[in-house]
Amino acid sequence: MFKKLIGIEPLELIESVNIKLESLTENLLLYTDRPTTDDEIVARIGDADGVLLSYTTTLTKEILERCPNIKYIGMCCSLYAPESANVDINYANSRGITVTGVRDYGDEGVVEYVISELVRCLHGFGTTSDGKPRNAWGGIPREITGLKVGIVGLGKSGGMVADALHFLGAEITYFARSEKQDAKAKGYEFLPLEELMKTNEVVIACLNKNIVLLHENEFIKFGNHKILFNTGLSPAWDAEPFNKWLAAGDNAVYCDTLGALGDKELLNNPKVNCLEVSTGRTQQAFVRLSEKVLSNLIAYFKKQ
Repeated sequence: MFKKLIGIEPLELIESVNIKLESLTENLLLYTDRPTTDDEIVARIGDADGVLLSYTTTLTKEILERCPNIKYIGMCCSLYAPESANVDINYANSRGITVTGVRDYGDEGVVEYVISELVRCLHGFGTTSDGKPRNAWGGIPREITGLKVGIVGLGKSGGMVADALHFLGAEITYFARSEKQDAKAKGYEFLPLEELMKTNEVVIACLNKNIVLLHENEFIKFGNHKILFNTGLSPAWDAEPFNKWLAAGDNAVYCDTLGALGDKELLNNPKVNCLEVSTGRTQQAFVRLSEKVLSNLIAYFKKQ
């Protein structure tokens, strides 16, 4: 049992799990607003031995050095690798602090977002940002059937997007760190990144945060009259070649969040479609997130 467990910002856990947290600590405090400075973060943590946070606050080495009692940090958000985490995991581990995170809790909403926006684009459903009727991509309404789609990053999320589009008739190719046998069994072809960019009309980047794979050469290969999705938490591209590609031709970009787009000034670009909403944050996702956070805490105590 923790002596003091602190949620230093809104965690968006369901109420039944918040109640269960009370049984894991002598003192539970869950803040409902975000800290704005390092000093405020340190003050909130105080002498707590357990800390919970979401993705909007960063625990740096400097902050952790000022909080000597921490034994456990629970990230109530995605954790794929230390390099992309909002906690200095390497330093925390060097001090014997256990850091846990969750994965694969919001992928279903992202899949639905990609399908929804792609169908609207191909058919010309809805209106443009200035209220005018949207034109179908290419002038004539089209189905997903036969559409050439390349997936950059075939992890859990990318794999689910590929499966959904394949079910609707798309021809799927992908690039990943290595060829995946389960994808091969489904008929998905592995391609080098440059070849994937050249081959497909639609490319969907499903990468971890801070992973950039689309550089100048990739955009040159991609060419004109193409559709680019980014479902990650940060841009999958270098800004300069991306902006050049976007300006040069009849292209379209889709991102759900500003973080994925990377540049607020691009929101007014008619070729950019950004909802400024995290499409993975659904009612069901909050349930999955909450259950995984609780499971991590229980597993931590079982090891003590």
